[in-house]
Amino acid sequence: MSDAIAAPSPLAAQHSKGKGGPRLDHGTHPAGIIVFLLILVAGLSYAVISLVTDMNAVGESPLAIGAFVLLGIALLIALGFEFVNGFHDTANAVATVIYTHSLPPLVAVVWSGTCNFLGVMLSSGAVAYAIVTLLPVELILQVGSGAGYAMIFSLLIAAILWNLGTWALGLPNSSSHALIGSVLGVGLANQIMGGGDGTSGVDWGQAFKVFQALLFSPVCGFVLAAALLLALKYTVKRKDLYEAPRGETPPPLWIRSLLILTCTLVSFFHGGNDGQKGMGLIMLILIGAAPTAYALNRTMSDATTPAFVEQSQTASTLFASHAKGSSVAPDAESARRIVGDALRSKQLNTPDVFAALATLSTDIANAVKNYGSIRQVPAAATPNVRNDMYLASDAVRLLPASGATLSDEEKGTLTSYASLLNDGTRYIPAWVKVCVALALGLGTMVGWKRIVVTVGEKIGKTHLTYAQGASAELVAAGTIGLAELYGLPVSTTHILSSGVAGSMAANGSGLQASTVRNMALAWVLTLPAAIMLAGGLFFILRHVF
Repeated sequence: MSDAIAAPSPLAAQHSKGKGGPRLDHGTHPAGIIVFLLILVAGLSYAVISLVTDMNAVGESPLAIGAFVLLGIALLIALGFEFVNGFHDTANAVATVIYTHSLPPLVAVVWSGTCNFLGVMLSSGAVAYAIVTLLPVELILQVGSGAGYAMIFSLLIAAILWNLGTWALGLPNSSSHALIGSVLGVGLANQIMGGGDGTSGVDWGQAFKVFQALLFSPVCGFVLAAALLLALKYTVKRKDLYEAPRGETPPPLWIRSLLILTCTLVSFFHGGNDGQKGMGLIMLILIGAAPTAYALNRTMSDATTPAFVEQSQTASTLFASHAKGSSVAPDAESARRIVGDALRSKQLNTPDVFAALATLSTDIANAVKNYGSIRQVPAAATPNVRNDMYLASDAVRLLPASGATLSDEEKGTLTSYASLLNDGTRYIPAWVKVCVALALGLGTMVGWKRIVVTVGEKIGKTHLTYAQGASAELVAAGTIGLAELYGLPVSTTHILSSGVAGSMAANGSGLQASTVRNMALAWVLTLPAAIMLAGGLFFILRHVF
């Protein structure tokens, strides 16, 4: 797999002569390939052993060979997305330390991969389910069905194909954009194929929040990196900070330390944010294939049961108080249908829906109370309890936007209730984190040169200076870290490449119009292209499954 760039940059000739450019032509040592393969095999083996162990621990019946193979393919595709994400996106993090000679290329890549691994392992999981909430509700509730597998395969394959296409052209493109576009494509295709029968499509309210984060982050990267560079020039009067590297000599120690620190932070926060996107989809796959083991959070302590039951009963009373005038007194099955239909139509502020939510909350409280805790819910009852909790949580999330009039006290009660429901259904086993972390970390070490050259040589007309690299990465690290804190998916690629462009503009270095144009084109085309790819694949796979 060649990492050559089709169109040389204006700086390429200088770099080939050794005037400031890094050497990127080092071959891979055979020992490195062996270690890479050993880690890959060890990670896959760990995943299989952990999956079987989890299923045996809860008495989940062994999967049929066909179902197990389908599960394995789905997990490999999900991990493949994170692998491609690693070599596509993380190259942005190492470009500045490589082009300022702060670290040798191979050292920088291995270090970034390690930091990505740690970022995934220490992530909160909040971003993982921000992606999941964009999916059609019936596909989430029936993720183990043929439609569910068609959904998973379609959106992941579409995102991978677009990432590989932009990587082949050396374009810094957003894996987040590609994945979210694929999710939207599946939602739209699901709605169109339903033929107006009430089948749900895209949750546009949630999608708009994600769009805001994705659109704001590159603008933020450009403006803040430019501002930070100007602030540095005004306050730090060090000539060497604003000079391009000379030959292959590393920068002064304090500058080198700063650049390595910023690379470390960007890599760590990239792992924490981007790694979670694959986690959420892997959990959907596991919930569909082995619901007894993964549909409920069986790691929750039994000590939480009394508070969980009490909060569910309190929420049931609250819902019942808003159900006056309801024409139904639904049983659990009817309540699921009423709330599910309301979530599809986004018409939740009706007495019948509140009555159904009261029934679901009572049903959840009784189930957990009777069985003793969430982890003791038996296999036969797991799908209903999980679906009740998901429907109630999603309804609580959407009630304010549906026009429901709630007091501050009621809002607080429902927020606490939704948090408990999410704790019971939204969790990520340690082995899933490890496997995603390995996929992202190993991906960082493959195919990174194309994007590194684009960021280092093709955005600006002059060589990247130390201050420019530090400004772009500090802004990227801060933006991505804050996004993870608030559970928002953002694009490392867009933030960092925009930051480099912003620092070039502020420095008066000039921008290469062709590269900026191609990056903007990739940015604009990613969503529609991913939507069309995923929608088309979903249409085909719905007939295959």
